[in-house]
Amino acid sequence: MAHSNDVDVIRRLLTTPARWAVVGLSTNTGRAAFGVSAYLQQGLGMEIVPVHPKAETVHGQTGYATLDEVPGDIDVVDIFVNSDLAGGVVDQAIARGAKAVWLQLGVIDEAAAQRATEAGLDVVMDTCPAIEGPRLGLD
Repeated sequence: MAHSNDVDVIRRLLTTPARWAVVGLSTNTGRAAFGVSAYLQQGLGMEIVPVHPKAETVHGQTGYATLDEVPGDIDVVDIFVNSDLAGGVVDQAIARGAKAVWLQLGVIDEAAAQRATEAGLDVVMDTCPAIEGPRLGLD
């Protein structure tokens, strides 16, 4: 069964102050993760945590190489990796006790979405906060 995004979940995730671990976020300004994380942080007031193998500081926030290295709680794991890698990130998010996973536009893994849903996480897939926020009038 194909995952269907719930507009109420999207609205809640984008309007409730939260700590977002952005997996795939680096200092590369040409990548979507860079602009979307700026929107989350500066446009919506979210705390962002860059997660990238290079563990770079982005938008003034300390980066970590893996989700496991991120100290403290994580509310939302925002996934900017290829679909074939997304399932592993979703499993890490479940193990970390995240409340939600957001698989970005073009990132699709139905089995991982199902695992996350069964684990009690909110799941948004194949869309982007920087698209959904303005569409919902949140900008």
